[in-house]
Amino acid sequence: MMNWDERRQIVKVSTLYYFEGMTQAEIAKKIGVSRPLISKLLNKAREHGIVEIYIKDENAHTVELENRLEKKYGLKEAIVVPSAGRSPEMVKHSLGKAASVYVSKNIGDKKSLGISWGTTLAKFVEEYPYETHQELKVIPLVGGMGRKLVEVHSNLLAYQLAQKMNTTCSYLYAPAMVENEELKKRLVESEDISMVLEEGRNVDMAVVGMGTPFEQSTMTTMEYLKEDHLKALKEAGAVGDIGSRFFDQHGQQIKHPLNDMVIGLDIEEYKRIPELIGIVEGTHKAEGVKAALKGGYLNVLVIDDKTASLIL
Repeated sequence: MMNWDERRQIVKVSTLYYFEGMTQAEIAKKIGVSRPLISKLLNKAREHGIVEIYIKDENAHTVELENRLEKKYGLKEAIVVPSAGRSPEMVKHSLGKAASVYVSKNIGDKKSLGISWGTTLAKFVEEYPYETHQELKVIPLVGGMGRKLVEVHSNLLAYQLAQKMNTTCSYLYAPAMVENEELKKRLVESEDISMVLEEGRNVDMAVVGMGTPFEQSTMTTMEYLKEDHLKALKEAGAVGDIGSRFFDQHGQQIKHPLNDMVIGLDIEEYKRIPELIGIVEGTHKAEGVKAALKGGYLNVLVIDDKTASLIL
C-alpha cells in the first residue's frame, strides 16, 4: 500500500507534468531524482486512479474503433467517420473525403492507381483534391460501360480522377458483367481489354467499394442482377462482393456462374494488390465487410462508425 509521502510525491509530479506543462526531465531536475523515476511515478498515478485522462472530442469514439479494427484484422490503417444525425448521402461524402485525404497523403511515388466502381467511389472522386501526379496512371479494375448510372461506372471515375490528378488513365471497354461465357472469352482475349486487365493486376494501390447483392445494390439497380440471380446467390452463400466478384462468409469466392461473367480482376488478384483501400457505408454491408476482412483482401478500411461497431 502507498504511504502518505509517496502519494504526495505522485500528486506533486502529476501536477507539474499535467498542469504546469513541465517535461519529465525538468521535473526530475527540480525535485532531485532521476527521469525514469518520474516516468514510473506518472504511470503509478494512472494505475492508482490519482490521474484519469479523458479525451473530450467526438473523434475519441471513432479513434477507439479504428484502433480495435486495426488490431483485430491486422489493417495498416482504419479510418472511421461518425454517422450520428447524418443521412447516408452525407456519410458517403464524409467517407469519400476521408479516403481522398488518405490516398493524397500516401500516393507518393506510386506509378499506378486502380479504381472499381459504385456510388461511394463516386463520392471519393468528387472529394479528391486537384493535384499533379504526371508519373501516375489511373486504371479501371472492372468493366465500365452501360446505359444506366453512367456516373458511377469505372471508366468515368478513372477519367475524372485522372483529370483531378493531372494525369492519364486507361479505359476498360466492356460492361462489368456480360450475358454468357462465350462473349466474355471474346472480350477478354481482345488486345485492348486484355492489356487493361493486365495493368489492373499490377497496380501499386487501389480503391474499391464493397457491396451486398441483397440490399441497396447498384448492380441490381443497373439490372445486372435479376430476382432469380439473387435467389441463386443466396443459396450459394454470397454475403458481399468486391469489383462485382461475390464471396461467402469466409471471404472465399463462391462457385456461381455470375462470377464467371465479370469483366474485371479475379477476387484473388485483388488480394495481391500491395495496398487495397476499401470504402464502405451502411450497416447492411456489415456481414460482407467482415467476410472480406477475414479473407485478407483489405489493407486500409474507410467505414462509418455504426458499421464498424457491428463488425467488431
